[in-house]
Amino acid sequence: MIDDIKKRALHRTSILEGQVRGLAKMIENEDYCMDIIAQSRAIQKALASLDKLLIENHLRTHVAHMFAEGGEDRERAVAELLKAYDLETR
Repeated sequence: MIDDIKKRALHRTSILEGQVRGLAKMIENEDYCMDIIAQSRAIQKALASLDKLLIENHLRTHVAHMFAEGGEDRERAVAELLKAYDLETR
């Protein structure tokens, strides 16, 4: 994993942990539903941001190598990316 991306991803997971703990506390305290939903949506956006970092790392490392290798490796890289975005053909 690329060092900078790893550092940023770990930082985001720490933030996510706190957000999820806060969400659980909001539910436990029976906070206003719309406030709970807003927190849940913020967590979803934070997860999407983490996914972008992980995809970037995968593209810069594994996919670049797999495309350079060609053949079955290239096809596997394409299949992985399609799966990551729920675009695979059935």
